[in-house]
Formats: sequence, structure tokens, C-alpha cells
Amino acid sequence: MRRHLFCIVIALLCAVLAAPLAIAAKDSAASSGRETLTLGGGCFWCLEAVFSELRGVDSVVSGFAGGHVPNPSYTEVSNGGTGHAEVVQITFDPEVITRDTILRAFFTIHDPTTLNRQGNDVGEQYRSIAFYRSEVQKAAIEKAIGEAQTEWSRPIVTEVVPFTAFYEAENYHQEYFKLHGEEPYCQLVIAPKVAKFRKKFRALLKD
Repeated sequence: MRRHLFCIVIALLCAVLAAPLAIAAKDSAASSGRETLTLGGGCFWCLEAVFSELRGVDSVVSGFAGGHVPNPSYTEVSNGGTGHAEVVQITFDPEVITRDTILRAFFTIHDPTTLNRQGNDVGEQYRSIAFYRSEVQKAAIEKAIGEAQTEWSRPIVTEVVPFTAFYEAENYHQEYFKLHGEEPYCQLVIAPKVAKFRKKFRALLKD
């Protein structure tokens, strides 16, 4: 019983300490002049591989958002029922690359007209979704959807929802294409998307 109570106290203490740390991290990003966008459009390996190459992007982290299960594992999300989508959290310098450019790339590299799927990847975790942290971001996303619609014959079904929480995926998912580019999935699915992206956004790539 004593051990059980001790574990509960430790868990509560960690939760209390984690909150200010999260707020501090958010404040730090804002004070440094950086902006964060959280976007989902199919497998997060694909999105991470593309956005990492844009000049002005500081970091791209693969993870999960939009669901109701805290700290989900990749297996839990893949099995369905968590409500989460595979997403990337992009932190960038708006003085180097604009929010509109990030969103234009987003609607170029995935198909926003297919519900709960991207190619052969099927499930709610692969849905097209964009999270906004402010009314300014919401307006920018809606504007990007309107502009992108002219490029697609079918209606865009991208969800536009307020950001609540982001859960980082396991370490082996980070920089996946960079570290495992020779694998069949990377060669057949990710590499063509990266090639298309590089051709269209060549002037915006990192040196």
C-alpha cells in the first residue's frame, strides 16, 4: 500500500512539474520569433522528409495529434481507436520562410481529397488535418485550402481544428527517410514525393 501511494505521489508531482515546462517551451519558441505548425497528411515519414529540406525550417518532429488517448504508442495509433492522426510538428523562422509557403508545400505533397487515406495507407491516422494555434493560423490554413482547391478536381477534405496536444512518436520514427532511405517503402512511396517536392520548391531548399 505504501509503495502504491508513493507511486501516485510521484506521478502527480511529475504532472505538476511537466505543465510549467511545456508552457516554458512554448514561450521560448514565441520569444525566439519562431512559429509552429502541426500538420497531418498520411505517413509522417513522408512529411518529415520533405519539410526538413526547406530553408528556414528549424525542426520537424514526427508524432500524433487530434485524438483522445494521451501519450499513444505507434502501435496503438496504427490499430485505430485513439482518434489520433500521424502528424509532423514544424518549427520555422517566419522571417526566412512564410507560413503560406509551408502550407502551399503541404497541399502539394499529399492528396487532401481522400478521406482517411493516402495511397495504399488507409485509416483515420492517415487523414488530412491541419491544426491552428491562433485565428491567424486558422485563416491562413483556410486560405491555403481555397488556393489548393483549384489544383484538385475533387473537394478537399482536410480537417481544420484547434491545436490541443502533440505527442512525439518513438525515436525510431524520427528522420526515418534520412536513416532508412534504402528500404522498399522509402524508395516506392517517400522518394517520389521528395523528388516532386524538390522539383517544385527548388529555390527554397536548404544548401
